[in-house]
Amino acid sequence: MTWDRMQELMWPATWETLRMVGLAGLATLLVGLPLGLLLVLTGKGGPLQNQAVSRALGVIVNVGRSIPFVILIVAVIPFTKLVAGGTSLGWQAATVPLAVGAIPFFARLVETAVREVDGGLIEALKAMGAGTGTIVRKTLLPESLPSLVSAFTTTLIALIGYSAMAGTVGGGGLGDLAIRYGYQRFETAFMWVIVAEIVIIVTVLQLLGDLIARRLGHRGNYRSTLSLLRAAKAAKAAPRAEKTAEDLASSH
Repeated sequence: MTWDRMQELMWPATWETLRMVGLAGLATLLVGLPLGLLLVLTGKGGPLQNQAVSRALGVIVNVGRSIPFVILIVAVIPFTKLVAGGTSLGWQAATVPLAVGAIPFFARLVETAVREVDGGLIEALKAMGAGTGTIVRKTLLPESLPSLVSAFTTTLIALIGYSAMAGTVGGGGLGDLAIRYGYQRFETAFMWVIVAEIVIIVTVLQLLGDLIARRLGHRGNYRSTLSLLRAAKAAKAAPRAEKTAEDLASSH
């Protein structure tokens, strides 16, 4: 196979892979992040502690993570057809099992990242009357943001691997190209070119994720939380100071 022919085949397949991973990654972020936060919030010592809910969510996540992806693709075909308009073939349809497989994986990574946040900060905010929403927005997410970025990067890289497996059952993308030409037509050189391209994509993605995580910096987030605590203390002390001033004025 000539290089021109390789390029002609690879560009459309590359875009299919990137679109698959992009859409599945977005769905994973939108569902997996809240799910991971719920695992923390409803767990032992969490602001919304509820052992029944926590265990139920844990079972769902564990079951989702334990199913091999190739089996998962077949198992969710009815759901895939429902979402993708009656078909289970093509990159659009492959996005569905990709997201279903990645959501529990990412949710567990989110749980691990958020649990690394210093519990003392959460307890301090709770003692000052902060609600669950404030704790999540002002402490849990900012403090764990670098770890969350790393977790999402890991998930996207896993999705690239999943997308290659989806190609074996008609999911399109680079995996489909490698199977049809590299395996079925014995174009070994072409298959290795595809492998090299996947390695490059993964490497670039990992470097970008690491760069963003470093830029965010846990130290800066910690300072923002300290500022929040100081502001909360000041807000709590203000009514007391005002009352003291009124008492002094009335005594005179």
